[in-house]
Amino acid sequence: MPATDGVVLGLDPGSRVTGYGFVRECSGVLSLVAAGVVRTGSETDFCRRLGTIYAAVAELIGRYGPVEAAVENVFVAKNPGTALKLGQARGAALAACAVAGLPVFSYEPTIIKKSLVGTGRAEKSQVAFMVGRVLACRETFAVDATDALAAAVCHLNQRRLMRLCEAR
Repeated sequence: MPATDGVVLGLDPGSRVTGYGFVRECSGVLSLVAAGVVRTGSETDFCRRLGTIYAAVAELIGRYGPVEAAVENVFVAKNPGTALKLGQARGAALAACAVAGLPVFSYEPTIIKKSLVGTGRAEKSQVAFMVGRVLACRETFAVDATDALAAAVCHLNQRRLMRLCEAR
């Protein structure tokens, strides 16, 4: 894991709403940089929605200059069509990261929850609470933005753990 300090982009991809969160680590202290959602609106042309996701993520990367990205893996829904659309939205976001040259790390939702709350079956409200505590912020965000911030925090925790293990 190359970077030691800097900004990490967290992404929670979705075909209608993609959450993003930027977290800075400086000397082991995490802080919120920015968070929000990319809404594709009621656009009926799915290709346009994917283009919106790609363009928005690319613009955010350019604005905040992250050194790495952490992405929540696709939750496999019961409906294969929904899972396919979710995967395509994830692909659009990942393509923006790849074009920018960002290393991307993927995490299962249960790993992200366990990293923050201590259990992989945590409720979204518990994750949101812990994100606020870890980042020392009182703002409330859309659920997708909170999930993206959680992915970034999880990655930073994993990165710190890897550095400790390598130092042994």
